[in-house]
Amino acid sequence: MTIRQFKRARMAAVVMAAGLTLAACGGSDEQPTATGTEQKASGPVVIDGSSTVEPLSSAAGELFMGENPDANVTVGTSGTGGGFKKFCAGETDISNASRPISESEKKLCAEKNISYSDLLVANDALSVVVNKDNSWASCLTVEQLKKIWAPGSTVKNWNEVDPSFPNEPLQLFGAGSDSGTFSYFTEVINGKDGASRTDYNPTEDDNVTVQGVSATKGALGYFGFSYLEANADKVKAVQINGGNGCVAPSAQAAQDGSYKPLARPLFIYASDAGLKKPQVVKFTEFYLQKNEEIVKAAKFIPLTAEQVKKAQTALEELKKKAGGQ
Repeated sequence: MTIRQFKRARMAAVVMAAGLTLAACGGSDEQPTATGTEQKASGPVVIDGSSTVEPLSSAAGELFMGENPDANVTVGTSGTGGGFKKFCAGETDISNASRPISESEKKLCAEKNISYSDLLVANDALSVVVNKDNSWASCLTVEQLKKIWAPGSTVKNWNEVDPSFPNEPLQLFGAGSDSGTFSYFTEVINGKDGASRTDYNPTEDDNVTVQGVSATKGALGYFGFSYLEANADKVKAVQINGGNGCVAPSAQAAQDGSYKPLARPLFIYASDAGLKKPQVVKFTEFYLQKNEEIVKAAKFIPLTAEQVKKAQTALEELKKKAGGQ
C-alpha cells in the first residue's frame, strides 16, 4: 500500500468513526449552529502545516463538508514551520501547528500584516518507536535519547547507547527541520530548538518513518501519538524515563503530566483575513464545538477540563473577532 493509499484508507476509517460518534451524541436538535442560522457554508478553507495535526484537521474537514457540501476544505502537510511560512505570506486561512508560533514567525507575520488567533485543539504524546523485533530497548532515558540525537553524535550502534544492548546497527528516522515535532523533540531532548545530529532519515511525512522503522530491526524514530495508534501493528513504543521512572505514551500520561518531557499541546492558527470568510468562521467553530468527538474518533488525546474552558473562551473571542458572525 502506498503512503497516499494508506492516508486515504485511514481517513475513511476516521471519518466513519467520527460520524458515528457525532451521531451518537444526539440529533440535530442538540447541535448548536455556528451562526444561529441554517444557511450552509460554501467556498474554500485552505489549511497547511503540521503533519501531526493533519489527520485531525482532515477529519474535521471531511465531517464539515458532509454537513456543508458546497464547502471545500483542503489540508496540506508542509510541517509546522513550512505551514507558518505559507500562513504569514497570506496563502492559507488556517495553519496546523504542533508547537506555538516562534518569535521569528511572529515577526514574519507582523511584517506581512497577518494577524491571527491561536486555538488549542488536542494533546499529544510524542512517541519514540522501534522495530517490532527490538527486544532490548523497552525503556530509554532522556540522557540516552540525547546521546543518540545530540548534534555531532557518533552513536551508530545500540551497544554504544547501553553496553547491555546488542551489537546491532542503529538507523534513525525522524521529523524534518520544518516540522514542529522536530522543534519540540530537539528542544526537550537536546536542550535547544533545532539542535540535532544530521545523519538520519528526515521527513515531513510520518508514514515514511513508520515504513523505515518497521522495515529495519535496529531502527528508531519518533512522531505523534496518533501515528503510533494507527500503526501499532507495525512498530512499538518505547517507554521514556524523564526522571521518575519508565512511562509509556498514552492519553492519560499526557494529560496527567507523567509522560515527561514528550507530552505537548497541538494548535490551529486562524488568520483574521481568513475569519472574514463565513466558511472559515463556520469551520473553525465546528472544529471547536465538536472537538471532543472528533479528537476521540481520530485517536488523538482530548483536551483536559481546564483546556476545554480555555477553548470555549477562545471560541467566544474568535466569534467577536469575526464581527459577531
